[in-house]
Amino acid sequence: MTDPVPPSWERDVLEKVALKALDEQRRARQWSALFKLLWFAFAFFLLSIWLGWVGRPEKDGLAAATGKHTALVDLEGIIAPETKASAEKINKALNRAFKDGGTQGVVLRINSPGGSPVQSGYINDEMQRLRAKYPDKKLYVVVQDLCASGGYYVAAAGEKIYVDKASLVGSIGVIISSFGFVESLKKLGVERRAYHAGENKDFLDPFAPENPAHVEHAQKMLGEIHQQFIKVVRQGRGARLKETPDMFSGLIWTGEKSVELGLADGLGGLDYVAREVIKAEKVVDFSPKENVFEQLSERLGARFGSSLGRAALEAAAGAAGVK
Repeated sequence: MTDPVPPSWERDVLEKVALKALDEQRRARQWSALFKLLWFAFAFFLLSIWLGWVGRPEKDGLAAATGKHTALVDLEGIIAPETKASAEKINKALNRAFKDGGTQGVVLRINSPGGSPVQSGYINDEMQRLRAKYPDKKLYVVVQDLCASGGYYVAAAGEKIYVDKASLVGSIGVIISSFGFVESLKKLGVERRAYHAGENKDFLDPFAPENPAHVEHAQKMLGEIHQQFIKVVRQGRGARLKETPDMFSGLIWTGEKSVELGLADGLGGLDYVAREVIKAEKVVDFSPKENVFEQLSERLGARFGSSLGRAALEAAAGAAGVK
C-alpha cells in the first residue's frame, strides 16, 4: 500500500519551507565567511602596526615632495610630552622640512594656548639651530586663533611672525595652578595623614594649610622662569619690540595690536606667506602624523561600540531573513 500523495497546496508549502531553509543556511555561511574575513583583516592590520608597516615615516624622514615648495609644520594644542605638539614630534617634523631639497622656506603654523616651558624651550632652541644650519631657508611663524604663553615662546624663534587681525597673541608669563582642600576636609571629617622625610617634601600640598615659606619659594621659581621667557622674547624680537609696562604681565592682545607692539610683524596666513614672502605657492605638509591606530581610535571613539552593535544586529537580521 503506497503512501497517500499530499494535496498540491501542501506540497507547495513544503517546497517553499525547504527552499527557505536552504536559503537561510546559504546566508548564514556567507555571513560567517564575511566575519572571518573581517577578523583576519583586522588582525593583519594590528600586526602591520606592531611591525611598523603602517604609519612608519618615509625613508630618511623625507617627504615624497617634488619641485620647489613651502614646507608646513603645524603646532596645534597643548605643548607637552606625549602630545602631538611635543618637542620631539615638532622638532623631527622641522628637521624633515628643512632637509627636503625642494623646500624654499618653512612655515611653523601655531594654534596653541601654551604648555610646558621646557618643551617650548626645546622647540625654540631647535628652531634657532636649524635657522643657523640652513640660512637660505627662512623659518616663518603663522598664527591662527591663538599663540599664547609657551606658544609664543616658540614663535619668538621665527624669522618673522604673521597673524590674523583677530588672533590672540601674548600671555608672556608663568603660572602654577592648584586648589586648597583644607576646609573641605574639615567639613567632611577627613583627617589628612602624610608621612615624609625632608621638611619640604609636602611642597604646595593642596590638602595642607598654605606654608608661607613654600609660597615664597614657588614665587622665586616662577620669577626665574618668567625672566627666562622675557629674555627669549627680547632676543627673538630684538629692536622690533616696543616694550610697555604690561607687555610681560601675562596679558594677551589681538593680532592687530600685537603688530603695533612688535610682537608680530604683519597680517597674513599660510597662503599669503607661501605666495608673497617665500615665493613658493605650493605647500607640502611635514606636520607630525599620529599613528594610524590612534587616529582611528580618536575619530571613532564611543561611536565604535554602537556602530559595531548595529552592524551585528543587521547581520543577524539578514541571516534570519528579516527584511
